[in-house]
Amino acid sequence: MPDRSHELLKAMGIDVWESRIRPPYGPEPAKSEFEPPSTVAVEAASRLSQDNDLTEILDWGTLKETVTGCKRCELSGCRTQTVFGTGHQNARWMVIGEAPGEQEDIQGIPFVGRAGQLLNEMIFAAGYERDQVYIANVLKCRPPKNRDPSTEEVAACEGYLKNQLALVKPKIILAVGRIAAQNLLKTQTPIGKLRGVVHEYDGVPLVVTYHPAYLLRSQTEKRRAWDDIKLARSTYSG
Repeated sequence: MPDRSHELLKAMGIDVWESRIRPPYGPEPAKSEFEPPSTVAVEAASRLSQDNDLTEILDWGTLKETVTGCKRCELSGCRTQTVFGTGHQNARWMVIGEAPGEQEDIQGIPFVGRAGQLLNEMIFAAGYERDQVYIANVLKCRPPKNRDPSTEEVAACEGYLKNQLALVKPKIILAVGRIAAQNLLKTQTPIGKLRGVVHEYDGVPLVVTYHPAYLLRSQTEKRRAWDDIKLARSTYSG
C-alpha cells in the first residue's frame, strides 16, 4: 500500500483532520421485522456463552446470525438492532471501538456521523480506505444513553469479537478509545499510559489511540493520535 500520509498532512496541517472522504453510508435502512435465529445460531450462542476462548470458530454467516439474535445480556431488550461489524473480512488492519452510539444503533453500522468521518481520515492516514480494514466494537449493542458498558456486558460479547478476530486474522489491531483499550487489555490503566506501547490481544499486536469523538472535542490531541497511527504502521510493516 503506497504511503499517502503526506497528502493527508499537507491537507490537514497535522493539527486538524478535515474529512475529505464521503462516508459510505446510504439512507438509514428500513427496520425489518425480527426473524428468530435458526437452530444452528441458537446452539452456537449457547456454546459461545460457555466458552469465550473459541474451541469452535463459527463461519461469518452463522456468527452474524448468532449476534443478531443474541440475548446474553440485558442490552438485548433495549437495542434497535445489533451492530455486527463492517469492512474487509481478510483485512490486515482491524479497528476496534467501544460500543455503538445512537446512530450506529439505528443504522447497524459502526462509526457513523462526524466521528465516523474522522475515523475514515485516521484510516486514510494509515494508508488505507475504510473498506480495506475491518471495523468492530467491543459491544454489539448500544448501552442506554451511551453509558460505559458493564463488565458483564463486555464478557457476554467477547466471544463474538474473538470469533471475528479469528476469521479476519489481522496483522495489527488499532484500539480506539479508553473503554475499548481497557477492556481488551483487561486493565484500568489510563489511556495516556497505554498509548505509545505495542500491546497484544489474542496474539495480535495492538496499538491504542484516542476515540474520534474525543478528538473532535480535543483538537490538540490529534497530533498524538497521528503518532499512534505511525506506531501502528511501523509495527505492521516491521
